[in-house]
Parts: sequence; C-alpha cells; structure tokens
Amino acid sequence: MSTANTVNKSKVTTHVLQEMKYKGEKIAMLTAYDYSFAKILDDSGIDIILVGDSASNVMAGFDSTLPITLNDMIYHASSVVRAAKRPLVVVDLPFGTYQGNSKEALSSAIRIMKESGANAVKIEGGSEVLESVKRIISAGIPVMGHLGLTPQSIHKFGTYVVRATEETEATKLREDAKLLEEAGCFALILEKIPAKLAGEVTEDVKIPVIGIGAGGKVDGQVLVLHDMLGITQDFSPRFLRRYHNLKEEIMGSVQEYIKDVKSRDFPNEREQY
Repeated sequence: MSTANTVNKSKVTTHVLQEMKYKGEKIAMLTAYDYSFAKILDDSGIDIILVGDSASNVMAGFDSTLPITLNDMIYHASSVVRAAKRPLVVVDLPFGTYQGNSKEALSSAIRIMKESGANAVKIEGGSEVLESVKRIISAGIPVMGHLGLTPQSIHKFGTYVVRATEETEATKLREDAKLLEEAGCFALILEKIPAKLAGEVTEDVKIPVIGIGAGGKVDGQVLVLHDMLGITQDFSPRFLRRYHNLKEEIMGSVQEYIKDVKSRDFPNEREQY
C-alpha cells in the first residue's frame, strides 16, 4: 500500500496545530516553492508547508533572503497552494514589506492572502515589528512569529551564529515570545538558539513553537526541503539532517541521459512514433 493512501487528509488549520500542542503531538513542517514538490509533500502528509523567503537562496541563487520581492513570494505561494490540499500553507513576508510601516505590512499580507490563497503569513522579529503583527492580525490574517536567528537581519547580526547565548538577548527573546503570543500569533518559529532556552519558551507560551536548530523540546520542527533532500550541498549546519543525496542521484541520471544521447542509444525504436 502506498504511503499516500494512509495519510490523514483532513485539513490542517491553526486550531488543529493548537490541539496538537495540547496533545503533545509533534508538528512536521518543510519548505516548498513550487507545485511539484508541494504535491509530494501534500501526498506525504506534512502538517505545514512554509513558502519561505529562502526561495531567494535555493530557487534564485542569491546569497541572502533580502533580494526576493513580494511579487516573487506571491508567485511561489500560488504554485504551492494549487498543490497543497491538507497542510497549512504559511508564506514569509519578504524583507522591506513590513518593517517600520504597519500599513504597508497589512497591505503586503492582504496581497499574499488574496492573490495566492495561502492560509497565513510569517514575520521575523519581536517588539520591533509588534505594531505590524497586531495590524495584520486585526484584519483576520493569521500570523506566525519568528525569533532567534532572523535571516532578514543578517547585515545587523553580521553572522549566522547561534543567537541568544548571552542572558540579555535570551531575556529579550523570552519577552518577545510572550509579546507575540499576546498579540495573537498562532505559532512561533525559533531558529538557531540554545535547546534549553527553546524548551523554556515552549513551556512558557501556550501557542505551538516550531524549531530549526533549536533542539527537541519544542512542539515541532522545520527544515528547508532542498537541504534535507541533499539537493543543496554547500550548507551543513549541525541541526541539518540529510535524508537523501538527491544531487548525486540527479547528476547520475543526467549523465546517463547524456551518454545515451551521445551514443545514439536514446531514443530507441520503442521510444519513437
């Protein structure tokens, strides 16, 4: 029997995620940026698909998440939504579409929801973006928060090292988590922070907490699909578990194809009309 036939097909909502936290059921989340991969994730039974601004890196080849535009994100999100029937689809608000201007933040979030059909948006930051978070939520749009290492702030941090190892930053992270919960965020991402701190925040807030490089005491995990499948090979942080080496497999297939074309073995008589 195929795995797809055994998957629970009922739609994942923010309410379902909250129930999963209460029951102690872990939440599985992965990124996707196109229809084909989103369809595979949907058939596999993933709980949440994040249309991440990491598309800037893995799809467009930029060295940070900063260059990707709102139009780009809507394009990727629309492709994913057409495939994702069961998972909750969350879309990153890209850099420059919400910082410092809550009206622009709301406008950006509305465009994503209306034009892509996604289920929620994600915003990086705590107290600095609280006004934007509140304005978006007040319009009925679910918001997922994101604390710890926030890639859109790479030029501020200057490095991708573990965040909140010092007590001052750890205290602010705890406070920001509570602020985001009180503002109405339905979930939080904690990225690349000490596992002990992540566990404490998870216990301290009632909303689901999903980690990436934040240890196992959170409510769920997220990875970038292309990293965990081994399509990308130049990124190997400690928290990344590679479940496959698709780069090697795809290269092998392409090289076989090239050989068959060059040797006139492809197409053979059965492969033509």
